[in-house]
Formats: sequence, C-alpha cells, structure tokens
Amino acid sequence: MAIDRDAVLKAAVTVLSRQPTAHLDEIARAAGISRASLHRIFPGREALIREVGLLGLRRYNSALDEAAIETGDTAAALRRLVELLVPDAALCAFLAGENQLFDDPELCELWEEQDARVRAFFLRGQQEGVFRIELPAGWLSEAFFDLLAGVGWAVQDGRLAPRDSAFALTELFLGGALRRNTP
Repeated sequence: MAIDRDAVLKAAVTVLSRQPTAHLDEIARAAGISRASLHRIFPGREALIREVGLLGLRRYNSALDEAAIETGDTAAALRRLVELLVPDAALCAFLAGENQLFDDPELCELWEEQDARVRAFFLRGQQEGVFRIELPAGWLSEAFFDLLAGVGWAVQDGRLAPRDSAFALTELFLGGALRRNTP
C-alpha cells in the first residue's frame, strides 16, 4: 500500500500546530500509519518539521502570487489573500509556533522574502491612503500573520467555524488597519 505523503504532512500539521512537542508516534497515529512507515517517508523529526515548514512557506508564497498583492486595489488584494490563505491557516499556525524552523537558513530566507513582500504590500497601502500610516508596515505584516495563525488555532479548536473564518479575519484586521478620515 502506497502512503500518501501529502496526507501525512496534513496530519502532521494538524498535530504539530497545536502540540509542537508531539512525538512522532502521535503524528503517525494521526496519519493512520505506523511510526516505521513515517520514518520511511521522513528519516526523523527534523526532516518532518522542515518539510512541513517548506510546505507552509510554498503555500503562503503561492497565495501571495495568486492574490497579486503587488498591483491593484490593496483592500481588495488583502481580501483575496485572506480567502486564499484561510484554508491553510493551520499551516500558518504551525509556522508561527515552530521555533526549530528558525534554525534552518533556507527556511529563514524563504520566510524573509515572503515577509518582505507583505511589508511592501502594507507600505504601498499606506502610501495610497488605504491603511493607517501611524502603524509600521512591518507591524501590520506581523499582526496579519499572527491573526491568520490565530484563525488556524480557533478553527482547529472549534471556536470559529471554517466558513466564518475568512470574514472574521478580514473584518477584524481591516477594522483595525483601515485609515480613518477624521475632521
């Protein structure tokens, strides 16, 4: 029987996003395979963590590309980005909570490239008068990602319905990030 590598990664995300110190036995059980089978796919915990991190960063980058955040209306681009990222919010929760990823230079470089794109997006929105200018673009990027990770945890724990998560994230974030015209 062939083991579906993507299904194993998905199970790992589900477990590791809530329990970063989970044992490989728990991950294998969640994937419906033995620990030996898990070791045939990933030679150890570090390899599994790295692969989940790469998956998260690839999906995040793909969403940035598909949302076309570098052009067009920034509020509309943010809404597109949220719609694309919310299905992978648990992956973002994993990325936010896994300290081991910061030890990998390749993952750090990929993360920095993506974060630079998001910071530039928020800066562009500030320059266009869409986002609040008194908040640093870097902070808006950080807050956005942390809210996305929070959606992942809230959906996983049943505190937020998956169908409501994109709306909840967008409205909470934009409600605090939109520039207000005061007389």
